[in-house]
Amino acid sequence: MKKILSFIIVTAGLMLSSCVDTELLPYNKTVDEDFWQTKADVSSMVNGAYKSMLSTDMISHLIVWGDFRSDELVLVNSISNSTTEALNEIYAANIQITNNYANWSSLYSVINICNIVLEKSQAVINIDPSYTEGDWKSDCAQMKALRSLCYFYLVRNFRDVPYSSKAYMNSSQDLRLPQSSPDSVLTSCIKDLQEAEADIISAEAYNDWRRVGWFNKDGVDALLADIYLWRASVMKNSEDYKQAIFYSNKVIESKKAQHQSRRLQIEEKEYPLAEGREAYNDLFIVQNAEESILELQFDGSNNSNTALCQYYFKYAGNNSPYGYLRAASIFGTRGTNMVYEKNGDYRFVENVYKAGTSNESYDIRKLITQTNWSVGNPGAASGRDRESDRAYANFRQNYPVYRLTDVMLMKAEAMVQLAVDENDTLLRQAFNLVKAVNDRSIYEGSLSNDSLKWGNYNTLDRMENLVLSERLRELCFEGKRWYDLMRYGYRKMENVDYTTTLASQNEQGKTMPNVSREMMSLMTRKYTAGGASVSAKMRTEPYLYMPIIESEMKANDLLRQNPAYSSSDQWEKNY
Repeated sequence: MKKILSFIIVTAGLMLSSCVDTELLPYNKTVDEDFWQTKADVSSMVNGAYKSMLSTDMISHLIVWGDFRSDELVLVNSISNSTTEALNEIYAANIQITNNYANWSSLYSVINICNIVLEKSQAVINIDPSYTEGDWKSDCAQMKALRSLCYFYLVRNFRDVPYSSKAYMNSSQDLRLPQSSPDSVLTSCIKDLQEAEADIISAEAYNDWRRVGWFNKDGVDALLADIYLWRASVMKNSEDYKQAIFYSNKVIESKKAQHQSRRLQIEEKEYPLAEGREAYNDLFIVQNAEESILELQFDGSNNSNTALCQYYFKYAGNNSPYGYLRAASIFGTRGTNMVYEKNGDYRFVENVYKAGTSNESYDIRKLITQTNWSVGNPGAASGRDRESDRAYANFRQNYPVYRLTDVMLMKAEAMVQLAVDENDTLLRQAFNLVKAVNDRSIYEGSLSNDSLKWGNYNTLDRMENLVLSERLRELCFEGKRWYDLMRYGYRKMENVDYTTTLASQNEQGKTMPNVSREMMSLMTRKYTAGGASVSAKMRTEPYLYMPIIESEMKANDLLRQNPAYSSSDQWEKNY
């Protein structure tokens, strides 16, 4: 019983900068003295770290941070509770420092579990002969990769965050840490990932859910490509763009090799991507598809993806008519300034469906329906339907983190930024990557008419916008869009200093970089009213990030609040 209680304490998460529950602390001694005895003990902790990624709090934050803050989603106004109050603050760009989505504790809980495994697991080699050095290195690689993913989320949403590789086990330890600059945190993540790549399992080590449910070499390389692409966009560093391409290539070539080793016929395709309607079925109904790289695993019994259900489908049970969020009107029709430009794009009918008679918003079908699109030609579809009678309970739907098309488009984005001019071969190579992703989603009967044409995109600006648009079509509602817009915006911002914290810059009287108009124009196009007001409020770089929640500021006097936000008693709502 003591071992079970100790495990629960640790996997529940000991927050890095908040108070530890002192009523449970006597059992922490058991963790030190009795728990770390066997290979199974280490495995249970590694599994616990991954399981902590499945919490409702975690997934809801990833949805709000990555999707709702962007141009993808709008709020369902007919619901009124504490959740919609917090969402309304974000929607109106009046975020309070008490807003629950400004709470980073779920990520730090996972980080601390990773740190505990990294600190404690090596001793087990000398106690349990079945726990080898190879097992230990593999477990440590998993924890370094997962920790880096958590820190990457933190940097992209809070910018300046405390960084620690030390395990926190009891309240006698000083839990207070100051924030580090985002550049230093990302540099530490890159170092960890490069070390992890040498010891982590091969992408072909498993044939079951663990093939994409745990980090493997492909997952590590995808995360490295993502971090390098982010840092290159912020700091305008060509070497980082080259590294993003390098690690993207490693993933792409690995996926091709795996496809061939399974004796599957590539046919005339250059990339192992499923076609049209088959892709939706493989990725979001069957799940753990061949082209998947990393998915957070929900089995529907021991863990149900409640957050995905609440935010995209049914917010309060089977009788709920909708979720908290809906797709913005840009998903509603085809044409200029809309997500979909081609009549034959399957994603037009697969990703959303029309919500009643309104032409202003659409409910989400992707990641929700368990029925494949039944009509052959999406261009001939007169309407769209969810085609699903899914139960609220036992919501067995994985949350995708990385898949092959995501990495292909990362590579294309980096290549466009390295292209010197319109005649650079990198530009055409980037176009070919985007076209491969786009073509697989076009109805075969309209492929010649609906294919992307090089002559329409053969400039640097057009190609940059094409990559951004294709990422929206392909990856919508998967927690990507806000970060895509951030990278796009950063490339157009001047005098960004990622080597110091915002609070430090503010204390030195530095002028904060202005947010690019191009980014704000895209971000605010979901608003039917109030978009200009939101754009006016989000003037400078600090407004792109969340505040630190008030409870953390009180628990850790070394933290410095994002200068865009003031205390809750000084903040006046205007919505």
